Amino acid sequence: MNQMMKRQKIHRPLVLASVMLGMFLAAIEGTIVATAMPSIVADLGGFSLYSWVFSAYLLTNASTVLIFGKLADTYGRKPIFIGGVIVFLIGSTLSGFAVSMEMLIGARFIQGVGAGALMPMATTIVGDIYTKEERAKVQGYLSSVWGISAVSGPLLGGLFVDVLHWRYVFWMNIPLGILAMIGILFFLHEHIEKKKREINYLGTFLLFITVSSLMVLLTEMSHISRPNQFLLLIGITIVSLILFCVYERRSKMPVMPLKLWRNGPIRIANLTALTTGMIVIGVSSYLPTYVQGIMGKSATIAGFTLTMMSIGWPIASTVAGRLLLRIGYRSTAVLGGVSLLLGSVFFYFLTPLKSPIWAGTGSFFIGVGMGLTSTTFIVLIQSSVRWDIRGIATASHIFMRSLGSTIGVAILGAVLNYKINSHIQQNEWEGAVSLDTFNKLLDPIQKGDLSESIIIMLREGLSQGLHTVYIGLFVLAIISFLLIFFMKKE
Repeated sequence: MNQMMKRQKIHRPLVLASVMLGMFLAAIEGTIVATAMPSIVADLGGFSLYSWVFSAYLLTNASTVLIFGKLADTYGRKPIFIGGVIVFLIGSTLSGFAVSMEMLIGARFIQGVGAGALMPMATTIVGDIYTKEERAKVQGYLSSVWGISAVSGPLLGGLFVDVLHWRYVFWMNIPLGILAMIGILFFLHEHIEKKKREINYLGTFLLFITVSSLMVLLTEMSHISRPNQFLLLIGITIVSLILFCVYERRSKMPVMPLKLWRNGPIRIANLTALTTGMIVIGVSSYLPTYVQGIMGKSATIAGFTLTMMSIGWPIASTVAGRLLLRIGYRSTAVLGGVSLLLGSVFFYFLTPLKSPIWAGTGSFFIGVGMGLTSTTFIVLIQSSVRWDIRGIATASHIFMRSLGSTIGVAILGAVLNYKINSHIQQNEWEGAVSLDTFNKLLDPIQKGDLSESIIIMLREGLSQGLHTVYIGLFVLAIISFLLIFFMKKE
């Protein structure tokens, strides 16, 4: 192992650059495609399938991240990373050649599988080639990729659509992915012990069915019209989860070692990732709606308020790397928890009379809290486990955050729709106004078709609904802080 580390140290900057490039590919897909979607729908049609362009990517991404984490512990990080890039590029190429919305969604499924390998491998490779002291700082660099992708994604998407064509939004991944593969192929050296390895096919299948059915249930909860469909998905999720847990306890080669959850710090880190994932999706999904629909500001200003979170996150991640070595894991994470609380307080007291600066400040503190906590927990987890389970341990943490985002979308979206419908019924506007009418409120052109009284009523309903969402964020921030606070001191 020491000889391997010496060989790696020579090329570590190149490996790090390749890893960050691979992570950038997976991260930017969440933002760059959104900008191109109006052009894609105008070209391919299929507006009713709009949301599945995003859901398909997220579904296979979340469903495969744990599986690839385990495979990396068995066969090494290098083949899984390179394989992930190849699958991702196949999906990207097919997406660019899509002639229908159905074909695009199928290609996005493939892209998501590749991303499921890229995300945990990038973080795990860094954990392998850097020492504990170096790892804290370098994980901050990885976190900055999220901020860069959040800011550059919409800009690049708009540029490709305006200057070239929406298809280049997907094809731009090809040269970047090839560069990432070349860097890992030539500069990452692994020495895997040669021995007969068994793949836990049944456990992998049960895990995939459990996560997939859960993700479909949460993603499409608001669109499931028949109770039988809802009950079927719940039944599949519960039964496959029970079978997975029973089989994993008896398996000599478990896909996800359950002993990870018996480790106190790792358990706290993963549970906090779940709640903070819900907080992030709550801010990123609904803050622009508040600024545009209630404050009446432009999309540019709404984007600025959200960008503040993308700025705070990488800055705090870099600072966390230094704080970890000075004050320890728990104290750094507690500071992150305090920042999350502070940011949620800004949103709790957010009113239509407040300025976008108030909203942007709350967004910034949420980003700082995420930067401090996520970097701390990744370093903590990777320092607490052996090499042969570091991949699955890292993937488990990333999965919990993805699961939190999916649960957050479902729960907070349901709360918002319920409050808005209640407001419509209380004002007896059922015949003239529906949830679809809120689309016009957010469109500067279509808003001119609405009467002043309807605009006022819509803003009041949206304000009440989003305030309830922000109360939920405040509660989640309290839970996150309490989880962190009761961590054992190292």
